[in-house]
Amino acid sequence: MFRDLRAYIDSVFERDPAARSTLEILTTYPGVHALAIHRLAHRLWHWKLRWLARLLSHLGRLLTGIEIHPGARIGRGLFIDHGMGVVIGETAEIGDDCTLYHGVTLGGTTWQREKRHPTLGNNVVVGAGAKILGPVVIGDNVRIGSNSVVTKDVPANATVVGIPGRVIPPARQRRAEHEALARRIGFDAYGQPQESPDPVSHAIHRILDQLQRVDERLTNLAKTLEEKGIKVDLSLPALERRELEEGDTASGGERRE
Repeated sequence: MFRDLRAYIDSVFERDPAARSTLEILTTYPGVHALAIHRLAHRLWHWKLRWLARLLSHLGRLLTGIEIHPGARIGRGLFIDHGMGVVIGETAEIGDDCTLYHGVTLGGTTWQREKRHPTLGNNVVVGAGAKILGPVVIGDNVRIGSNSVVTKDVPANATVVGIPGRVIPPARQRRAEHEALARRIGFDAYGQPQESPDPVSHAIHRILDQLQRVDERLTNLAKTLEEKGIKVDLSLPALERRELEEGDTASGGERRE
């Protein structure tokens, strides 16, 4: 038991740079307290002492602000960071070494007495405020962005963002797609890498994401029309950088070299 506790504390140190000592983790971390209370409540639940289990779970919520149904199945190494507002439903299942931040909900979408809450694989990280709803399956090593709403299964090693949640490709793949589209329309996004914190560059990449989706739909539409004998020309005139710079200067903006 002490070996498992030591391993768990070590895992908290790895995932929380604010942790300074074992005593601090054991005495001031509500996520640690909520998990310890849940372990006992879960055992009572399986001993058919359902009311007592629910009462203990309720006390745990009062003490920590974290609500975990005693029927939820939780693997080793769960770390709930901050934790306020976290809700984990009765039929939820969480694998090993997962991390949940404050405001996360593993909720249900039906009133039927059946499997109605999510199943998380191993090493899943769920950002603050994210909602995972229904009996969906989240694969191993998935990252779910803050405030995302996930209602569909997610494959392993994926990153999910948005409402509704969508799987985004790795950063290198996204950057290659952006560059390909930018070359097609003759546009140079200031030569900024996608990882740059520049808000203008970030906005441009978001626009390129949207243009890419429009381009894919237009291409599919053109193929459908061509199959029916209607020729469609989707070629675009190049967008000269000089035109962008002149427009920027005319609007009083600062030119970027």
